[in-house]
Amino acid sequence: MEGDDIVRAWRSHAIKKRKARDGFGACHVKAKDAEDGKFLVLLQARERMLREDPKRSGQEDETDEQLSRLLLLAASAIDADHADAAIDALVDLYQHASLHGHPMRRVMAYFADGLAARILTDSSPFYRSIMAHPTPEEEFTAFTELYRASPYYQFAHFTANQTIVEAFEAEEKQNGRRLYVIDFDVSYGFQWPSLIQSLCDKATTSKPISLHLTGFGRSTEELKETETRLVGFSKSCSNLEFVYNGLLRGSTTSDLKIDKNATLAVNLVFYLQTMKSSSEMLATLMSIHSLNPSVVVLAEKESSQCPAGYSARFVESHLNYFAAMFRSLHDCLPADSLERLSIEKNHLGREIKSAITSNCEKTSAWKGRMESTGFQGMKLSSRSVSQAKLLLKIKGQFSGIEHVSNSGFGVSERDDGTTLSLCWQDRNLVTVSAWKCTR
Repeated sequence: MEGDDIVRAWRSHAIKKRKARDGFGACHVKAKDAEDGKFLVLLQARERMLREDPKRSGQEDETDEQLSRLLLLAASAIDADHADAAIDALVDLYQHASLHGHPMRRVMAYFADGLAARILTDSSPFYRSIMAHPTPEEEFTAFTELYRASPYYQFAHFTANQTIVEAFEAEEKQNGRRLYVIDFDVSYGFQWPSLIQSLCDKATTSKPISLHLTGFGRSTEELKETETRLVGFSKSCSNLEFVYNGLLRGSTTSDLKIDKNATLAVNLVFYLQTMKSSSEMLATLMSIHSLNPSVVVLAEKESSQCPAGYSARFVESHLNYFAAMFRSLHDCLPADSLERLSIEKNHLGREIKSAITSNCEKTSAWKGRMESTGFQGMKLSSRSVSQAKLLLKIKGQFSGIEHVSNSGFGVSERDDGTTLSLCWQDRNLVTVSAWKCTR
C-alpha cells in the first residue's frame, strides 16, 4: 500500500478511533485529534519524499554532519518519550532524506522510517506500510545483486572457505579425505560453490574427496531451493562426493552423524549477530565446543550492538557502518541503477528498519564470548590475505559499470593476524576470524 491509498487508510483509521472515543471528555478528544493530525503530517512528509523527482534529488546541500544531527535529534526525542518533538524532527528529516540523492540522504530515509515505526502502533496503516516485508523473490534478487556488485559477501565467503580448506589439508593424513561442514545459517547457499570447486580441483580418481554439508535455514522451502542449487552445481565436479542435509533453525546438533575421523568445520558467517540474547549465544557456542571441531569460522558485520529501546545510542553505533555501506554502493553502481535501489530498499534498508524496531537484548562482543567459552583465535594464512586482495582487484577490473573502480575498498589485517577485515575507506565493514578449541 503506497501513496494516496495509505493516506486514505490513515484517515479512515483515525475516524474509527475518534468514533470509539465519543464517550470521553471533549478535552481528551481534542488532544487525540491533534495527535492524529501530527501523524498525518508525518505521513504526508514521507509521501513527498517517496514521490521526489530523482532528477532534483541531488540539489540539497546539507552536510553529512547536519543530517546526522537531525537524525540524533529525532532519536533522542523518541528516547525521552516526547512524541510531538520526535514527529517534528522526523518531518524535518523526511524533507531532507531521499531515495535517489547522495548516499547519506539515502541512508537517512531508512533510519527515518525505522524511527517513525518506533512511535507508531503496529496496528496502524502507516506502521504496516513502513515495515512491509519484501517478498521472498525481492529479498533473493536484492541479495543476488549485492553479491554481484560488491565484494562484501564474497570477501566473507571466500576467506572463510580458504580457512576451511586449509584445516582440511592439515588433517589429510588422518581424515580419509572427508570434510564435514556445519553451517548455522546456510541461507541461499552462495558461500559453498567456491568450496565445492576448490575441493573438486584437489580431488583425483585415485584420491576422491567427500564433502558433507549440514545447513540450518529459515524455512523448508528455502532449504530445498538451496539444496537444488548446490547439488546441481556439484554434479559437474568429478571425484567429489557431495552430501547436503538441510535442517530448520532451532534444530539441535546432537543427532548429527559425524564421522569421527573427518575434518569438522563449523561456519558462523553472519550468524552470531542474529542471536537475540547472550544466553542463546552462550548455549550455541557451548554446543559447538562439545563437537570439538577442527576450526570454527566467524564473519561478523562491524556494526556495534546496543541495548534495545535506546534509539539515540543505536543511531550513534550503527549510522557510520550503514553510511559506509551506502557509500560503498556508490563506488559499485550508478546512482540511478535499479539494482542499487533494490539493494538499498530490500536488503540494507530492511536491515536498518528491523534493527531499530527489534527488541533484542545486547549481547557481548563476539571475540570475548568466543574466548570465554573455550576457543582461541587462529592466525589467518597469507593465502587468505592474498586471495582477499585479488578479489578486490578482480571486482574492480571486471566491473560492467564504466565509472567503477572499487578504489574505496581495502583489506586490513588486525589482532596480530587473527582477523581480516574488508574496509571501505577508513571504516571496517566485515571481519573474518578463525577459532579452535582450547579445552
